[in-house]
Amino acid sequence: MRERAPGVTGAPSQHRLGIALVVAAAIAWSTAPFFTRLLPYDSWTILFWRGLFGGGLIAAMMVLLQGRAGLRELTRMGKSGWLVASYSTAAMLAFIPALQLTSVSNVAIIIATGPFLAAALAWVWLREIPRLRTMLASVVALAGVAIILGDARAGSDILGIALAIFMALAIAAMTVMVRRHKENSMVAAAAISNILGSVVSIPFAHGPFSVSGFDLFILAMFGFFQVAIGLTLFFIGSRFLPSSQAALISTLETPLMPFWVWLAFAEVPALRVFVGGALVMGAVVADIIGDMRAQPKSG
Repeated sequence: MRERAPGVTGAPSQHRLGIALVVAAAIAWSTAPFFTRLLPYDSWTILFWRGLFGGGLIAAMMVLLQGRAGLRELTRMGKSGWLVASYSTAAMLAFIPALQLTSVSNVAIIIATGPFLAAALAWVWLREIPRLRTMLASVVALAGVAIILGDARAGSDILGIALAIFMALAIAAMTVMVRRHKENSMVAAAAISNILGSVVSIPFAHGPFSVSGFDLFILAMFGFFQVAIGLTLFFIGSRFLPSSQAALISTLETPLMPFWVWLAFAEVPALRVFVGGALVMGAVVADIIGDMRAQPKSG
């Protein structure tokens, strides 16, 4: 699963591939509410099984596709890989307590600042100057997220907000680290981060081994699709994109979440969800179209 760093000749095509992969990752991530609705368990139990299945699938695929090379990549992961895995694990573990300590709207709005955080970190670490078009699209996307969550309660807890900020910073740092070490495959880091999250979650889970057979199947699909596929696609795709753009595209997760719930459970979203979702999707699509129009000129 090691790919060469993008060269001059293949840069436009690899850039388009990166966009497609991160869009697919956002779609996979957006299915989290759908799977959560199907599971009558506490958050830590879900995190334990989701991480176990997700990390296990990625590791198994690496060994099957690469043989001993994949096993070596898992057992001899470098410093950059462990940093990426640590950032990913920290973000996953901060997410649940943040939702428990403050409102969903606070958490979602803070997550939506990801493109700005990623752009700032990329400028500091990589001297990567963010594109004005991407930054403007990020502002529109942030406004869309605010509209989607407009009627949520305003009350908040300082610790919950602090955890949400920590999570957003961890995701931004993870994105920039993947970009910084784009010559290295970070698929092993995706596997390790899930396994670490599973290990940390089990002490807080309530009866994790009393899960029914059918629910275990749902948890497996949760881990395989939403976590393993989503995280792997994001790690590979974000290597080929500016950090701010990868973070912007990942905000597609927010408007797609209520779509899957509507499709599966016939819960009609409020008008604000359609308006805010249109802003988020319009901002991302406009940035992608503008980027593709600029590619031939730069190529």
